[in-house]
Amino acid sequence: MTRLFVLMTLLVAGLASAEAPVPVRRLALLVGVNDGGPGRDKLRYATTDAQAFAKVLGELGGVAPSDRVLLLDTGRAGLLEGFSKMKALTESARASGANRVEVLLYYSGHSDDEGLLLQGERVDYGELRRALSGLPADVRIAVLDSCASGAFARRKGGTSRPAFLVDTGSQVKGQAILTSSSEDEASQESDRLGGSFFTHHLVSGLRGAADVTRDGRVTLNEAYQFAFHETLARTERTQRGAQHPAYDIELAGTGDLVMTDLRATTAGLVLTETLEGRFFVRDEAGVLVVELMKLPGRPTELGLAPGNYTVRRELDGGVSEAAFVLADGKRTPLAPGSFTSVLREATVSRGGAEPVLEARAGVSAAEVGASAGTRKVVPFNLGLLPGVSVNAAAAGGGPVENRAAVGVMNDGTALVGGLALGLVSNMYEEEVRGVAMAVAVNTAGGPVRGGQLATALNVAGEDLNGVQMTAGVNVAGGSVRVGQFAAGLNVAGGAVSGAQMSGGLNVAGGAVRGMQATAGVNVARAAFSGFQGSAGVNWVGGAMTGFQATAGFNRAESVAGVQMAVLNVSGDVTGAQVGLINVGKVVTGAQVGLLNVAEEVRGVPLGLLTFEEKGQRHLEVYSSDVQLTNLAVKFGGRYVYTALLAGIGPDDRLDRYSLGLGFGVHIPLMPRLWLDLDLAGSTVHAVKRPFRGENLLAQTRAMFGFQVAKHFAVFGGPTYNAYFAFNPEDARKVTTLPVRTHQFDEENSMQYWPGVQLGVRL
Repeated sequence: MTRLFVLMTLLVAGLASAEAPVPVRRLALLVGVNDGGPGRDKLRYATTDAQAFAKVLGELGGVAPSDRVLLLDTGRAGLLEGFSKMKALTESARASGANRVEVLLYYSGHSDDEGLLLQGERVDYGELRRALSGLPADVRIAVLDSCASGAFARRKGGTSRPAFLVDTGSQVKGQAILTSSSEDEASQESDRLGGSFFTHHLVSGLRGAADVTRDGRVTLNEAYQFAFHETLARTERTQRGAQHPAYDIELAGTGDLVMTDLRATTAGLVLTETLEGRFFVRDEAGVLVVELMKLPGRPTELGLAPGNYTVRRELDGGVSEAAFVLADGKRTPLAPGSFTSVLREATVSRGGAEPVLEARAGVSAAEVGASAGTRKVVPFNLGLLPGVSVNAAAAGGGPVENRAAVGVMNDGTALVGGLALGLVSNMYEEEVRGVAMAVAVNTAGGPVRGGQLATALNVAGEDLNGVQMTAGVNVAGGSVRVGQFAAGLNVAGGAVSGAQMSGGLNVAGGAVRGMQATAGVNVARAAFSGFQGSAGVNWVGGAMTGFQATAGFNRAESVAGVQMAVLNVSGDVTGAQVGLINVGKVVTGAQVGLLNVAEEVRGVPLGLLTFEEKGQRHLEVYSSDVQLTNLAVKFGGRYVYTALLAGIGPDDRLDRYSLGLGFGVHIPLMPRLWLDLDLAGSTVHAVKRPFRGENLLAQTRAMFGFQVAKHFAVFGGPTYNAYFAFNPEDARKVTTLPVRTHQFDEENSMQYWPGVQLGVRL
């Protein structure tokens, strides 16, 4: 026993000394309120601004989902409750051993020169300052995007110092306030931007547009200077006039505080040195995510999440566009050659002014050719072979447009508003508007509006608005609306709104709204909303909203819904993962499986083995009336755990041992007092005859614990035990306490008794 005590003491000391302090913890309270109350115009984009700011902090600012509090369209009580949550998070971060704690408050909504206005209720600036100052953080940053918000920054003593979040040598402490306007100005939002001017340009700066030093990091000063100049430049000609962002920075110390680290994302866009002009980057949903003016002579890197994007460039009155895909682990460069000029159409302003050229994006070459009147219209084509047809005779090899066609192999420039029947194929260089049916192949170099039906192959060079059906392969170079149905493969180069159903493979190059179903593999390279079902693999490159089900492997960037498979892998999960193996980051809901792995579970992990980064991992050494020496390894979430049990004893001969498994709940009672309740099952074996026992020790255990130190606690409590022996040899007494016995028959018996255990937790 003396040796055991010495070993335990050394183990406790070793574990305590090995614990590494957490370097930095970043917390954010983000508020967006469209409704300022009676007599004030309802805003359109305050909640959108808050969500955009939360997204950039999560992707590039090092703020974990569990450390963000997002409040949308809340009132005064909701904001004050949000501050209470932030205070609890800040205190928890301090208690966890973080070297530095940094807090950011973001507000988008209505205000005046006295305070914030939330749904007709006021939070005055003095109260807001007190709430912010009451957070026990090393650095506190407030960003207010609201009218007259400069009044919050107006006070004496503010001096400009270096900027925000974390440099390895940063010793900066204090408070900083950024506001979208001066104390007597209105803050403005824009339908074109889909948000406010200030937040839009601040987020653009944080994504890399403000990185003037090209070190891959954006400091507070860089972000503020970029947002100031861009907001001022873009509001000078609005009806309400120029908007001047303001600041009050009271920071002391050395080093730079970094707002965002562009290296934090696994993907990036690089605008090469030779590019110049004003650039507008939109995601697949059409949301403007970054806007910047770039000068030639130096590259600019933007931190963006993986996905599909388009970028528009304005230079010297001309407009050009490029589409690109950002992939995990890659930096995608764009050069002048990556851009294609956007066609312009002539319009006349009211009042008889001269024609004005306006950029028109998304116009296909086929539609331009048709509008220019360069095709010869041949209402009906009879085709035998390419070049041997009515089209060839009528147009002499020039562009030709059909309303209907019948033949062995039909070809032409376009099919517009009709039907093409081909014994072998229908091949059109540009668009098809109607239905093309062939025994073998249908192809269109441009978009298809209608349908393509063939036994082997259907190809739409651009968007498909209709149906492709085949026993072989369907291909659409652009987006798909309605569906692709094949016994083999379906491939869409862009987004899908509808269904892809196949026997082998479904691929969508963009977001999917609807369904993918196959016996093989489903792939959606961007977000997915709907049902994805397969017998093999489901893969979503973006957020999954809905239901993923397969007999094999599910993967998504994040899930709002249910994943069901043998193996489920996702980022954040809101809903449930059900499978043999479940892997997630922050899980709000449930993980149900044999093995569950997560960064944090805000709900219930149900499994044989559960590993949670922010959960519990403990070693317990205890004695009981059954075994002299017992070890338990507990791991799982904050409130639900799995326990692996082993014991040996009880006499000096140490002639028997036990192995078992338990499941339980952890209940915090007070800051240092807790209760563990669990059910455990063990088998008891003779040391000389290992694994030959035919018995079961079932226990219900209640363990009250007192946390003496961070990694040391004492506990004890009652147990109730039932020992089942399934042969006469195992019907021995396994406890030092009195028992009651029940004999089921000659072979099977049961002993039951109340017991006790005492121990320490490391």
